Amino acid sequence: MSHSSQFGLLAQRRFAPFFWTQFCGAANDNLFKFSFTVMATWQLGAAWLPPDMAGLVIGAVFILPFLLLSATSGQLADKFDKRALIVWIKRLEVAVMLLAAVGFWRHDAALLLGCVFLMGVHSTLFGPVKYAYLPCHLHESELTGGNGMVEMGTFVAILLGSVAGGLLVALPDHGPQYAALACLALALLGLAASHGVPPTPAAAPQLRICWNPVAETWRNLALARQQWPVFMALIGISWMWFFGAVFLANFPAFAKESLHGSEQVAALLLTVFSVGIGAGSLWCEKLSQGHVEPGLAPLGAIGMSVFSIDLYAAVQALPAVAGGTALSVAEFVARPGHWRVMADLALLSFSAGIYSVPLYALIQAQAAPERRARVIAANNILNALFMIAASVLAALLLRAGLSTQALFAAVGLVNVLAALYAVRTAPGLLLRLAAKLIARLTYRFKVQGMEHVPATGPALLVANHVSFIDPVLIMAACPRDVRFIMDSRIFRAPGLGLVFRMARAIPIAPHHEEPLVYHAAFEQAVRALQAGEVVCIFPEGGITRDGQLQPFKGGIMKILARAREQGLADVPVAPLGLSNLWGSFFSRIEKAGAMTRPFRRGVFNRVALRAGPPVSGDATSPRELQARVQALID
Repeated sequence: MSHSSQFGLLAQRRFAPFFWTQFCGAANDNLFKFSFTVMATWQLGAAWLPPDMAGLVIGAVFILPFLLLSATSGQLADKFDKRALIVWIKRLEVAVMLLAAVGFWRHDAALLLGCVFLMGVHSTLFGPVKYAYLPCHLHESELTGGNGMVEMGTFVAILLGSVAGGLLVALPDHGPQYAALACLALALLGLAASHGVPPTPAAAPQLRICWNPVAETWRNLALARQQWPVFMALIGISWMWFFGAVFLANFPAFAKESLHGSEQVAALLLTVFSVGIGAGSLWCEKLSQGHVEPGLAPLGAIGMSVFSIDLYAAVQALPAVAGGTALSVAEFVARPGHWRVMADLALLSFSAGIYSVPLYALIQAQAAPERRARVIAANNILNALFMIAASVLAALLLRAGLSTQALFAAVGLVNVLAALYAVRTAPGLLLRLAAKLIARLTYRFKVQGMEHVPATGPALLVANHVSFIDPVLIMAACPRDVRFIMDSRIFRAPGLGLVFRMARAIPIAPHHEEPLVYHAAFEQAVRALQAGEVVCIFPEGGITRDGQLQPFKGGIMKILARAREQGLADVPVAPLGLSNLWGSFFSRIEKAGAMTRPFRRGVFNRVALRAGPPVSGDATSPRELQARVQALID
């Protein structure tokens, strides 16, 4: 899918009404919450809601329904038509905003806090519908772009809603009343947009609703744990919300206490943060090239840590502000040191956008359709737990005397540990990203036909073997993790062995040299297929020494035969063809071997990888597969 096509979705009914419905909802959530937060920080003076704690209290109350009601909302989203649910949820939003208008008019903090809880209920009900709707109407190749558009729209809505809320509520005399009218108008616009959402039949209409939230919550988490990559993506997203909750809840206090700014400065910081996330979300489509690419998550995590820590250093380097007058936006941006603060906020939020979008797309692509909404509900439950933990921990640290900028830096440091854990538990994510970078920096790499590789379930890839870099190129091009069967001598190479173990490569050796390794390789390959993984084998048995495709050996058929013996019949076999690698630095064109002439022709050359339609493993042969691969490289 081209980069422009994600914007083209806005012209299609399957996406546009849904996009604007969620856009209005996100804008209204944040207009309302930020207006109330600004009122509590600068205007209300309620003893039970101190200004330095207002953001944390409001954030905690808003996410409490996610913990209590997500299990039920996931069931509703699987059982009923998603369009009908969306319309009903938007009607609820209008009713809540009518009640909130009374609270704004009366400056009633308790009533407004109650409406925060009800808007949390609204968002809890909408969350599973929102993310379960997209894979019903978008192709797999559109999921990253569609999620990027939704995330971009969400944070632009956060930006516009929060900025509007901060500006409206700060207007003299009637600011809260203007904020109330704006909230009600957005709720009505969202309701109008929801009527254009196309019907989306229920995924599990026979589902019986379990009204026990504790039992259903536990059941949802158990469902998510059945698919470990999906569950790890849930944990990763929840951590991102922990990270983001600390920042979003404390922008008003950060602007006031650390930067000595006005309400408008708090709105400016939120603007920078939201634009950064929106830009990062959109760039995911370009970086992933139309595939679901969770390998971007570690890259985003690194940026989140680096720039949050530098934000602390940037604030510490600011000169003291004389007097007690809060800085206006013009005064704030006139100080050079504040540009570093805004740059750090923009870059850490850009990194958060790159981090989160691929994980959402992975959940939508891999979760079973009939329980997708309940898995997303499990995600909301985890998000709520992480955000509540963030609010409690941040409150304790701030009460202990930690400054807001030090709190941001502490979260950045903990994020380093989270990123290292992610790499340790799922090293393939980072390896795939590294493979993409190597492929793009080493060659002008063109990929065709990878949509033929099955999106889910077991698959066996067979490819010609031209150079030592072939597995890197296949790993870079394939939208799924690949287990490579490779020569045991290379697998044991000093220094490289750790990388091969991280990639979960399967070592193999000639039967007459190491029979145990030989038999173990086939057993590992079959177990991988049984687990629904992708296995790649180079059937020639070694790298070509003359640039020509060599006869395929019988290892393919042994794997397929053993898979059938284990009850795994009809494994799809996809042929791959690598072109124009012969003569490159990594090929065996030199008599002395490969990689002996660093500037040999071929580096930065045009290289192609083409995939053909898969064939049934029960109805193929090495000769047929060789012919298919030859056709791809001719």
